Amino acid sequence: MIRVFVSGCYDILHAGHVQFFREARALGDHLTVCFASNDVLWLHKQRRSSLPDEHKRALIAALTPVDEVVVGAGHDEGIDFKEHFLRLRPDILAVTEDDKYAPLKRALCAEVGARYVVMPKTPPQFPPISTTQIVKFIRAPEVAPLRVDFGGGWLDVPRHARTGAYIVNCAISPTVSLREWPYERNAGLGGSGAWALLNGKDGIGSELDLGVGWQDPAVIAETGLCVWRSGPRPVLEVKTNGEFLSGRMALLWTGVPHDTPGMADGARNYDAIEYAGATARKAVWQGDLAGLAAAVRESYAVQRAEGMDALPGEVGELPGALAWKYCGGGFGGYAVYLFAEKTARDAVCGRANFRAVEPYVAAR
Repeated sequence: MIRVFVSGCYDILHAGHVQFFREARALGDHLTVCFASNDVLWLHKQRRSSLPDEHKRALIAALTPVDEVVVGAGHDEGIDFKEHFLRLRPDILAVTEDDKYAPLKRALCAEVGARYVVMPKTPPQFPPISTTQIVKFIRAPEVAPLRVDFGGGWLDVPRHARTGAYIVNCAISPTVSLREWPYERNAGLGGSGAWALLNGKDGIGSELDLGVGWQDPAVIAETGLCVWRSGPRPVLEVKTNGEFLSGRMALLWTGVPHDTPGMADGARNYDAIEYAGATARKAVWQGDLAGLAAAVRESYAVQRAEGMDALPGEVGELPGALAWKYCGGGFGGYAVYLFAEKTARDAVCGRANFRAVEPYVAAR
């Protein structure tokens, strides 16, 4: 009988593990699987096991390719299975190509005359996934807000960041989910950041990889009305519940999707953008709707200077509207409007393409 031995954390079993067990079992006639105990996971990975050891042992033992299961309890990193290996004296220790403990395992094999076999990577039967990815997906929220921005936009793009400048934005409801998305797509409300969060991914890293800024995933994950310091990564200065905005915000769908990455390096007045961010920051600290409206007007002036079309309110009457601007990069997408009173906001939202939104703060 040729006895094969494999080891790993195997903390959350997935199809990739089963495929590896099947291929390792094919090297011989008997397969022993060793998984790291809860104590070992805590010692070396600083995380607790997803299941009690006895439950994990029963699950692995129930798999068709597995003949025996043991629990690694040794404190030597990478070879927590040493005691079992020396006792069982298998013929083969099978490992993956990315094994990080090859010298230790080869030395252990030499003690019992076992072969150290590196399993070649074979095409996965399913899209690859890691335990870390599974945990992040489990922890991902069921719903997420989108966001509107009031001042300082583009200063969250690292190459355009300015020391001492600020970005002010607000998470909004209604929220979105993987199954329900009550907004237009590609619309300047940070949808890609929300989508990443809902899927358990690093939204900030994803946005920076696209060459744009971090403000969308930052406020979508944080929620609330926030002031951020401009820089390469998000630094939160202050967060409020945005209560003074309740009943005062609306969105207008312009009917034209837009492409934020394609506009990230356009010619624009960054001095004026910085000034609008400072105005918005002061308004947040003071809970001042009129001050925030002033910042929105300043931001809109920058957008108009870039060549964006006039929005309703500038070329037509919107009673009670204090200010408006395009969300995100502009040139389409949604525009956010601020109103002096809820009644005025609600009246405008009876018109086509307008909808009411509210500040959103998640319970922690």
